[in-house]
Amino acid sequence: MFEAFTNQPIRLIGEDGSRTQPFELDLSVDELLQIHRDMIRARVCDERLIPILRQGKTSFYAQSTGMEATQIGIAWGVKKKHDWFWPYYRDNGLLLTLGMPMGRWIAQLLGSNEDVCKGRQMPQHFSDPENHIASICSAIGSHIAPAAGTAIAQKYLGTDEITVCTFGEGATSEGDWHAGVNMASANKAPCLFICENNQYAISLNVKDQTNSKNIAVKGHAYGIPGFYVDGQDVLAVRAVVKQAAEYIRAGNGSVLIECLTYRIGTHSSSDDDSRYRSKDEVESWRAQDPLVRFERFLEKEGILPAREEIEAYYGSVLAEFEEALQKSDASGYPTWEILFDDVYSDLPDHLAQQALYLREENL
Repeated sequence: MFEAFTNQPIRLIGEDGSRTQPFELDLSVDELLQIHRDMIRARVCDERLIPILRQGKTSFYAQSTGMEATQIGIAWGVKKKHDWFWPYYRDNGLLLTLGMPMGRWIAQLLGSNEDVCKGRQMPQHFSDPENHIASICSAIGSHIAPAAGTAIAQKYLGTDEITVCTFGEGATSEGDWHAGVNMASANKAPCLFICENNQYAISLNVKDQTNSKNIAVKGHAYGIPGFYVDGQDVLAVRAVVKQAAEYIRAGNGSVLIECLTYRIGTHSSSDDDSRYRSKDEVESWRAQDPLVRFERFLEKEGILPAREEIEAYYGSVLAEFEEALQKSDASGYPTWEILFDDVYSDLPDHLAQQALYLREENL
């Protein structure tokens, strides 16, 4: 059992891949290798999106390279297709690991005809009802209260589902965050709040956002456990999330987890990170690559696949990506007619007149 409110992040694997403490591994070899593949898949998709952005096929993207251990660890600590998720915009690896089809993920970024939102939602704002993933919100922290509401509904219905709500550390500076966490706590709602602390809210360092020693300690104010975990250690993240989910499922109320991680790339396609952080800082965190750390662990355990096999998997993911990209692009893109869809079952007269005008103008 992991203790809440530790001064140092909970860690199971050191940077060299060795065990930092004795622990019983409740994962099979096949499961460990699948975690490894999930991390690779997230990395490949993230890196491949950059040239797609530069080609103008999408207008916005937020990278998650460097955060794979946090996001894949979360997905492996909960019940997929059972629990409900309110993610934030950088959760690329989390959503893919939860089961979102790569084709749906790409179609949303492109806004093609294969996109479930028909291109009407900003890129990087995914949703996937089949995998219980709610639509991502643009306004930072605005999804915290709806997540709490979902959890309250789950408690009312008496299910053993929980709500998992992820966010960056910047969200904890928003009033919506405090209102949502307080609401969930006061109702002993089955909500797991997970802060993916990559240390920058766009250009603002976490040290300039809060005087708290970490984010997890904020759980004290709401009477819920707060766990501080090394977000570069996929096994530690998975273990803490799993423990918290079981605690919540047992009817004990909400939990807050902070995963200390780092985004290697820029905040998004619209900023220049060299203006607010040094190259040395980025490189120091690049040296703590969570994928490399996990591969070192697998190697020490004697189960790391041969390099040829790993490279072959990289190639298969890239091929899957290219196939999905081509299919989405070939489907075409929505025309202005979609502006009038999916709001009214019967189009009101005034909107019908507007649509007719646009057709007559050949727009």
